Amino acid sequence: MDAPTDAQEACFEAGIKFGSLYHQFVGTPVSPESAPTLARAMESAIENQPHCEHVTVAVDEDALAVAIEDSSAGYTELTGRFFEVELVIEYRGIEAIASMELVDGYPLMSIDSVS
Repeated sequence: MDAPTDAQEACFEAGIKFGSLYHQFVGTPVSPESAPTLARAMESAIENQPHCEHVTVAVDEDALAVAIEDSSAGYTELTGRFFEVELVIEYRGIEAIASMELVDGYPLMSIDSVS
């Protein structure tokens, strides 16, 4: 069996980052007021990992507000429907850009480019 290429390793690293980000933070209590702070914490946590150059997390505060309208708690749990992510991975000179966005109600994670 051949060893993985650097491009394949870069894509693998993106998958590791998404798994960590998603499973670490889904379920976190969040409100529109705390969403920016939570997004920065998510970015910082994932950027600590090897080969991760940059992470951008955008939380849909309007969707949070709608979800909270129907709740007596004043907050809701973070799920994939409330945030989008972009990762930039650099592995041995190869850059992989990956993203997560809601597609047909599912938080789809994908590789956008490898160069």
